[in-house]
Amino acid sequence: MKISIITVVYNNEKTIKDALESVLGQTYKNIEYIIIDGKSKDNTVSIIKKYEDKLGYFVSEKDNGLYDAMNKGIRSATGDIVGILNSDDLYQDLNVIKDVMEYFSSDSHLDILYGNLVYVKSDDTNKIVRNWKCKPYYDRFFENGNVPPHPALFVKRAVYDKVGLFNLDYKLAADYDLMLRMLKKYDFKIKYVDRLIVKMRLGGATNQSFTNIVNQNKEIVRSWKNNSLKAPFYLMPVRIFKRLIQFI
Repeated sequence: MKISIITVVYNNEKTIKDALESVLGQTYKNIEYIIIDGKSKDNTVSIIKKYEDKLGYFVSEKDNGLYDAMNKGIRSATGDIVGILNSDDLYQDLNVIKDVMEYFSSDSHLDILYGNLVYVKSDDTNKIVRNWKCKPYYDRFFENGNVPPHPALFVKRAVYDKVGLFNLDYKLAADYDLMLRMLKKYDFKIKYVDRLIVKMRLGGATNQSFTNIVNQNKEIVRSWKNNSLKAPFYLMPVRIFKRLIQFI
């Protein structure tokens, strides 16, 4: 069974090497690694080209942002399973993909799997500052402020065929919108594994400013409405509370 891992990148010469080696060093070998670069102007492309013979697909061209680039990667993917790793993130260890694929191989009906993520200091990936420990999916999972960490989510390619791709109308919450559709609107078989999957460096777009956090939450409310779902009135306070208690 083949898995496609997608990394999108733009001007990230500082950490792209870590992401590349995190994927290419995995003990599971049937990996199609897809890199979508947004025509970086720094040294990013020259770093990627050092690994080009090990990549399943690589393109460097202008795009319309992060989620547009991710959609390009998903359209290019030929694996049975698809995962997305950001260019400044890395897998917890070299057995992550092997363990993920064992779950899919042992259950042919499994459609979606997710695990845990930790935020780490940008200059020290061994220093954990926030622990995103998830929980098994249940009926009111999203209503109670939960959402899987998107980089720790793996789905069958067929799930995208049914649900669609990232909605580019959302600038900050397209990943939330996609997962809301995948997990809540459809009857896929979902599994949570209590395993650390990804280390994410602090400094993502959403967390860069209070304004971005507010705008992301506005988009989340819009996503519920556009998906013909009713968000509970307490959704935002619960989401904020659950984010705060993740800090350690």
